[in-house]
Amino acid sequence: MIFQCYPDNDMLYIKLAEGTSTGSEEVAPGIVLDFNEHNQVIGVEIEDAGTFIDLSRLELKSLPITRLTLSEPTDARS
Repeated sequence: MIFQCYPDNDMLYIKLAEGTSTGSEEVAPGIVLDFNEHNQVIGVEIEDAGTFIDLSRLELKSLPITRLTLSEPTDARS
């Protein structure tokens, strides 16, 4: 799972799985799900994220993490 923050447009993208998005659906105001060709959710886009999420802090609890990677901000989505 990859969390990508885009402060220029106040958007948070949570990449749940590898793959190419073949469709999207806004399921709530400002919340968009991306689907792959098998109609599985592969990503979640949260628009105006700073309005209701504190992006300065991330807390992980009880996750079976075997590798944690911290990287510098990027300008492009991957």
